[in-house]
Amino acid sequence: MTQHPTKNPWIWVPSLYLTESLPYVIIITVSVVMYKSLGISNADIGLYTSFLYLPWVIKPIWSPILELFGNKKQWFLSMQLILSLVFLAVGLTTGINQFFLITLAFFWMGAFASATNDIASDGLYLIALKPDQQSFFVGMRSTFYRVGMITGQGLIVIFAGYLENKYGNPAQAWSWTMIAVSGLMLLLTGVNYLATPKVIEYKIAKADRPSFGKVFETFFTKKNIGLSLAFVLLYRLGESQLVKMASPFFLDTREVGGLGLSVTEVGYLYGTLGVIALLAGGIIGGVLISKDGLGKWMIPMAMAINLPNVGYVLLSWIQPESFLFPAIVVLIEQLGYGFGFAAYMVFLIYLAEGLFKTAHYALATGFMALGMMVPGMISGYMQEWLGYPGFFVWVVVATIPSFVMAFAAKYPKEFGKKAEG
Repeated sequence: MTQHPTKNPWIWVPSLYLTESLPYVIIITVSVVMYKSLGISNADIGLYTSFLYLPWVIKPIWSPILELFGNKKQWFLSMQLILSLVFLAVGLTTGINQFFLITLAFFWMGAFASATNDIASDGLYLIALKPDQQSFFVGMRSTFYRVGMITGQGLIVIFAGYLENKYGNPAQAWSWTMIAVSGLMLLLTGVNYLATPKVIEYKIAKADRPSFGKVFETFFTKKNIGLSLAFVLLYRLGESQLVKMASPFFLDTREVGGLGLSVTEVGYLYGTLGVIALLAGGIIGGVLISKDGLGKWMIPMAMAINLPNVGYVLLSWIQPESFLFPAIVVLIEQLGYGFGFAAYMVFLIYLAEGLFKTAHYALATGFMALGMMVPGMISGYMQEWLGYPGFFVWVVVATIPSFVMAFAAKYPKEFGKKAEG
């Protein structure tokens, strides 16, 4: 039983999910740009930065601790403070010998803190909002989650590119960038302390607490659980590989099949047009699902998230010298991603329905992370084997299972539709 708070979710939902996504994108995506700038190979980048997904995959192992014992707000504020220290440590060690191994170790620690932050943040969302509010705010939630990602991929990368041009030293530039990220995380932690509601979580008596096994059993005995997990794993099979090699493709020289863009230009691609398209797609997607239900929009949203990948095939074939062509491709991709990801988020919420919402949502997102980790780990090797044109063709082929699962997935047809009356 939960007492619903009075604080306005229009304020705390954006701040909470901005802070949830920012450390994730720094660890998983911005690290790709950083290591590419510092001379690490595509194969190593794809393997080791994808391996950083592992804490998100296995977070269900410790999620029942937060479900049964923890105060959600205390948990996520503590993790956000730890993340501030992790990014400071990365910034202080980027320019030293063996930086790759050392910074990966710090990113690894940050990944565990970020995964725990996700569990607690999602738990607060699920217990602080009523079901119709959860569906309505999924667009806002997914949009600001993506805004946090674009802040990392866009503004922070632009800042790093500016420092590279200023100092002429990528290691120094990324060191100061990560120190700045540490300060930003500390600021956002303070905002969340003030903005997020205090929810009274009625605890289960110790004698009546279910075992960890019960929490897992109730998840894996849900109706159509096998089909649901297949959907979670395969919906972004193409995207999971594209996201790892898109930035290296933009940054690599034209002689090796890339577009030869600067770090600053890559930041602009994701941090300007991408933001506008993402906001539009995410908000529209959430509102439409809230109005019409998930059933009506699942197939169109699967198309929106997958079909724009064809643009990367064209970019790799043509290798245009103009900045306009890649800007248009990113614009369309981000618009489609914002729109299509709303369906994915609503499906995950559906999968967490019932007892132990926090732990079950963590299980669902753990499978989501597994679906990103395993394909991502081989993406660098696939790119080096096939070259960029062949790799992006492969990415398009890998979207086929997404369409199959979108057709096959089972869920209440009214799920995601705003309650009437």
